[in-house]
Amino acid sequence: MPGIDETLPFIPLGIAVLTVSDTRSLEDDKSGSTLAERLTKAGHRLGDRAIVPDDVEAIRGRVRGWINDTAIDVIITTGGTGFTGRDVTPEAIEPLFDKRMEGFSAVFHRISYDKIGTSTVQSRATAGVAGTTFIFVLPGSPGACKDAWDGILSNQLDYRHRPCNFVEIMPRLDEHLKRGKLQAG
Repeated sequence: MPGIDETLPFIPLGIAVLTVSDTRSLEDDKSGSTLAERLTKAGHRLGDRAIVPDDVEAIRGRVRGWINDTAIDVIITTGGTGFTGRDVTPEAIEPLFDKRMEGFSAVFHRISYDKIGTSTVQSRATAGVAGTTFIFVLPGSPGACKDAWDGILSNQLDYRHRPCNFVEIMPRLDEHLKRGKLQAG
């Protein structure tokens, strides 16, 4: 039975939140605030929070900076996952992935379907791993952020969650990078 094993310690992670929007500021960014509130309430550290415009290079630049920051374990973006001309978050971030997380999108859409029905197909939510950093790309609505955090991320970012979670595999995420260095050396 999946659930929290209370005999294990909670391990706080450094999580950065990026809102992608041409119109939001920190004062009126409900989706970013929703994520920041939920992750800190769970016991994690808000490692950083920013807003960038719907621009591939701006998004990619901010995310790359966080990937290279050893204090950031997880990046969660919100916004820019739709189909309009300005929605470019997946295009900006997916090329940074070393590995895609296909199951995240499938589970996110399953949860979302229960809330908004077939409208869930209008989101290109995605996730992956870049180096040793987990990255989750969410739609820009507070409801979608709540669904992703409450239904997926709160458990998968908790070391105590059984039968498995992302935290327990974090020390091994860079094995392919180390192996490559050994082979090259």
